[in-house]
Amino acid sequence: MKMVTGAFNGNMKRALAGLRRIDLDGLRWRVFDAKGQVLGRLASQISTVVQGKDKPTYAPNRDDGDMCVVLNAKDICVTGRKLTDKYYRWHTGHVGHLKERSLKDQMAKDPTEVIRKAVLRMLPRNKLRDDRDRKLRIFTGDEHPFADKPLEPYVMPPRQVREMRPRAKRALIRAQKKTEQQQGVPTMKKNKKDEEKAEVSA
Repeated sequence: MKMVTGAFNGNMKRALAGLRRIDLDGLRWRVFDAKGQVLGRLASQISTVVQGKDKPTYAPNRDDGDMCVVLNAKDICVTGRKLTDKYYRWHTGHVGHLKERSLKDQMAKDPTEVIRKAVLRMLPRNKLRDDRDRKLRIFTGDEHPFADKPLEPYVMPPRQVREMRPRAKRALIRAQKKTEQQQGVPTMKKNKKDEEKAEVSA
């Protein structure tokens, strides 16, 4: 299988592993840009495409998913305090050898595994899972060895932000007013009598 590598300087053996076991006829090559995307929302879209759920011919007993190429895995985002509070745990099999690694350390070690674990844990645990895993190609940067394929950029759906509740909205307005008063010089309100005196003297 001849591939146009272009400027790809990564591990070619790992990037092309298992491609011979995939029937690529009729499959689309979808490209996901992970830069600035939230981890869980990106993984849910990837899992939908890998399973083929975005096609009208979807069937749970067939593997009709498309190839997914994920770029810029190092620039993925998470919400809240997951970067320090989320842990990946595994056991070596020896007594007392429960290992754990935080999301921050995993991003420093291998950011592609973060997206891979998120997607695989959204897939059903059946015999098609390994085939779907082979269709997922994740790269740390924007370089990949699939430049000769008919790539299609995937457009993420717009994020629906829920409208703020009235109570929280009023609290936010009060906080903004408080910060404005602390930054600027507070102006003293004049009484009506003082205004009338000023008008008379004028």
